[in-house]
Amino acid sequence: MVEIICKDKIELHQVARSLLETFANDRFFAFFGNMGVGKTTLIKEICAMLGVTDNVCSPTFSIVNEYVGSDGMSIFHFDFYRLKNIEETYDMGYEEYFYSGNYCFVEWSEKVETLLPDTYIRIDIVEEGNGVRKFMAKRIVT
Repeated sequence: MVEIICKDKIELHQVARSLLETFANDRFFAFFGNMGVGKTTLIKEICAMLGVTDNVCSPTFSIVNEYVGSDGMSIFHFDFYRLKNIEETYDMGYEEYFYSGNYCFVEWSEKVETLLPDTYIRIDIVEEGNGVRKFMAKRIVT
């Protein structure tokens, strides 16, 4: 498990770099944390490191946004907060995204936990107070 303490937004660049270096061969990242803890903000930083020049924002209503990294590959960003039921993920064809081999960043992963791939990186974000965040990341293999 990797644990990183981040005292302010300026340090998020180092958090993103550490995650991408530590899990260099992984492409599926599931984010867990309370509303407003910084899931989208971290994903923005990770996408910037991957060369995304598009506006990275939470796909709260569209459920998925697609970005293009500097290598020309698609990057998928999900937000399942407004998911009414698991059937909605089937309707959107989640398998095509989740098993594409491209980067997938999933917010509100607990809503689709039973559909996550057999191997993924779980990132828990906890607010410690005074703007300090703790990031805990580990590879999950089921």
